[in-house]
Amino acid sequence: MQLTHEHEQLRATIKRFIAEQVNPHVDEWEAAEIFPAHQVFKQMGDLGLLGLDKPVEFGGAGLDYSYAAVFAETLADINCGGIPMAIGVQTDMCTPALARRGSDELRREFLAPAIAGDMVGCLGVSEVGSGSDVASIKTTARKDGDDYIINGGKMWTTNGTQADWCCVLANTGDGAPHRNKSLIMVPMKTKGVSIARKLQKIGMDSSDTAQLFFDDVRVPQRYRIGEEGLGFTYQMEQFQIERLWGALNSMGGAQRCIDMTIEYTRERKAFGRALLDNQWIHYKLAEMQADVDCVRALAWNCVEDVVAGRDATRLATVAKLKAGRVVRDVASGCLQFWGGMGYMNDSLISRFYRDTRLTSIGGGADEVMLQILCKYMGTFPK
Repeated sequence: MQLTHEHEQLRATIKRFIAEQVNPHVDEWEAAEIFPAHQVFKQMGDLGLLGLDKPVEFGGAGLDYSYAAVFAETLADINCGGIPMAIGVQTDMCTPALARRGSDELRREFLAPAIAGDMVGCLGVSEVGSGSDVASIKTTARKDGDDYIINGGKMWTTNGTQADWCCVLANTGDGAPHRNKSLIMVPMKTKGVSIARKLQKIGMDSSDTAQLFFDDVRVPQRYRIGEEGLGFTYQMEQFQIERLWGALNSMGGAQRCIDMTIEYTRERKAFGRALLDNQWIHYKLAEMQADVDCVRALAWNCVEDVVAGRDATRLATVAKLKAGRVVRDVASGCLQFWGGMGYMNDSLISRFYRDTRLTSIGGGADEVMLQILCKYMGTFPK
């Protein structure tokens, strides 16, 4: 895809914001295992970065998805994976269905402040025992007059301890599992919503991840996004964007791993010469670069489909699958060339090694991506 001067201006703005407002604090936020989401999101909202492809009437820039793709890719400039992921949840994971399918009233109440950075959002899909198998969720929302009463819980909820609202997938009927669900906006301060615990992870330290409980949580039915019973379909649409975001951002992270390792091995001397002068090392780095270039090209091909309004599900699935595998191979391979320094917690390469492992799990595990591709190929058992 041919990027314009406007795309590059956007990239420069993002890079400058990261260098001045984010990276100087990343080590502190990683140690604290949380970052000030409201503060950072408000700064980004003031720069117009949180609604690049969202409707103008609700505070967005109204640009096509290619600008959001540049944003996703450039967030890899942040010196960790947790903060980019938290931002990605706000822009590409918990708001696409709201922006596309929500009523004007709902978008004024929840989308506009999310774009402005005045509210932090989160997505409530996964549950204990129902991660990638979205159809098996147990959370229910039963009608009571003009309201829904929600009971259940959500797991692995990024931004969950700081969020102002949660886009919750719940069963609103007793029919087929792909036709009985709805997406419902739930303010986090609603009576009955509780944060059970902040989860400890092996990476993404600065991103707060919560387990949530819903105990007779009452919200008006007007908080439902779109039609009742179509929540599974809407969430699959959101997953398409989430998975493409993951591919774009992961390849940005993989490129940083390669670039950092070239710099390190050029300076690090062993046995009388730079590590980079060893053919094994510069050949392996070249192989890694080839893999990154291939997946990045695939992801941008997918971006073109989204911009053109074509169904990008299959290509987004391929891009997400390959990105998860490539980025973990690149991070692991690069860490090896750092030797003992790569095994230190305060080494940036070790942080990327820990953080990028999530790409093959979050937003649908590799095995789910393969299942989707098998269905497209007609080889999945009926």
